[in-house]
Amino acid sequence: MKKLFPLMALVALTTAPMAPVAYAETTAAVATPSRLIPVEGSNNFRDIGGYKTADGREVKWGILYRSAAMNRITPAGFAQLKALGIKTNVDFRATQERASAPAVWPAEMKVAVYSQDYDMDMTPFMAFFQKGNVTAEETRAMMAGFYADAPFKFAGQYKRLMRLILDGETPLVYNCSAGKDRTGVATALILTILGVPRGTVTEDYLLSNRYYTPDMPKAGEKEDPMMAAFRRLPPDVVQALMGVDARYLDAAFAAIEAREGGWERYVREDLGLSAADVAALKTRLLM
Repeated sequence: MKKLFPLMALVALTTAPMAPVAYAETTAAVATPSRLIPVEGSNNFRDIGGYKTADGREVKWGILYRSAAMNRITPAGFAQLKALGIKTNVDFRATQERASAPAVWPAEMKVAVYSQDYDMDMTPFMAFFQKGNVTAEETRAMMAGFYADAPFKFAGQYKRLMRLILDGETPLVYNCSAGKDRTGVATALILTILGVPRGTVTEDYLLSNRYYTPDMPKAGEKEDPMMAAFRRLPPDVVQALMGVDARYLDAAFAAIEAREGGWERYVREDLGLSAADVAALKTRLLM
């Protein structure tokens, strides 16, 4: 029987330290103190507001938030989320990811949670590492392949996210396991639709190298043998898995552009957004 594993749940349990990242970060991406919100028990929880668009407008603060898995949020953390006015949570995680690390929102908050049941077949992924002597460059190429598929594989979930925003179901937080890959692509799509320049979009994406902390097993928790194998990978390979790289996001956008019709077709057909919808998103999210 073929065993299924969620990609980011596998790599999130390694313990090797992440190497420093050499990419430059603009003031727009890092200077605002409220970019990272220290919600107790959260990981990589960020407000995507504050970015300037090419036409001089600015993404509103306090409307859209991005995060890693929210299964470790404490009661105090939920109180913080209540203060933020969170109405909706879109959880991009696969079925097994959500089952193994469920996020349980307090009933009194009445947060609407949206998710989709699906499995991520990890057979090719495991075969890649079982061949031995895997290099960081090979790992980055593998991750770029994942990103090239992501805009299309998760288009249904991204489409629903866009519709919830259009319907005013905000403030809203969306997440995956690490808050960097599926969530990173979602954020890049939103910011690009709003007219934020690609360089700024990429710099926001790269902030996960600063703000994401791997969710390690707690004392006494049993570790899967495959997880233990990941812990023995060379540090540069771990960084290629655990971190983010501008080339990954480039691969996602390149795949969109490579298909006939490019970006315009993707927005129209895959995300289901008309020109009027795009204008409405800008009205809701820009000032």
